[in-house]
Amino acid sequence: MALVANWLLIFASFSRASISIATAVYNTQPFMLVALGALLFSERLTAMKVGWLCIAFAGVVLVAQAKGGGAGGGGGDYFTGVLMALGAAFFYAVAAIVAKKLGDMAPHLIALIQVCVGIAMLAPFAHLRALPTDAATWGIHVTMGVIYTGLVFILLYGAIQKLPTTVAGALSFIYPLVAIGVDFVAFGQRLTPAQLIGAAAILVAAAGMTFGWTLPGLRGRSPAARKG
Repeated sequence: MALVANWLLIFASFSRASISIATAVYNTQPFMLVALGALLFSERLTAMKVGWLCIAFAGVVLVAQAKGGGAGGGGGDYFTGVLMALGAAFFYAVAAIVAKKLGDMAPHLIALIQVCVGIAMLAPFAHLRALPTDAATWGIHVTMGVIYTGLVFILLYGAIQKLPTTVAGALSFIYPLVAIGVDFVAFGQRLTPAQLIGAAAILVAAAGMTFGWTLPGLRGRSPAARKG
């Protein structure tokens, strides 16, 4: 259910805040995981993680304030798109936490169950009387379903089960970079300087927390330990 909500929000954000911006904001996922881990599992929140979180938050603020960069045009629509991307990141983090409990379950079975749950959840909202009539549109849907929803998720879950967390984290940063490039080549979407700085801050902060980079003047101790 969390993954279905994640995809609904991220796809809705693309038309409002552009693929580039929505994908950059979506990469606040690691911080959502840290927050949920601290809240649900009492995991230690270090000063270093808080520092990277502040940098990522500043990046989101820059992105959100840079109105007019979204494909949707209006500033209100753009801000809604940014919020949708943040919501998608949150639900993805929820799905990731649940997935940790699945152990060695076959990745294709995980993807199949998620698709079946998605069908049940979304069937009441489907406009079956307004289905596409041209073959090209159906071809796009089939391609997305087979390749993106099927093949990619099987490969993704299989890789997560086999790769170290740091390697999986490193490869995940290819996604936003490719998205920004495709958005520019396919749709001519150019980011403003503020958007570029904000997106870079989000990605650098996420990378810093994933790989354990240190910020000047901070150590890996928890805020409570620093006060003591």
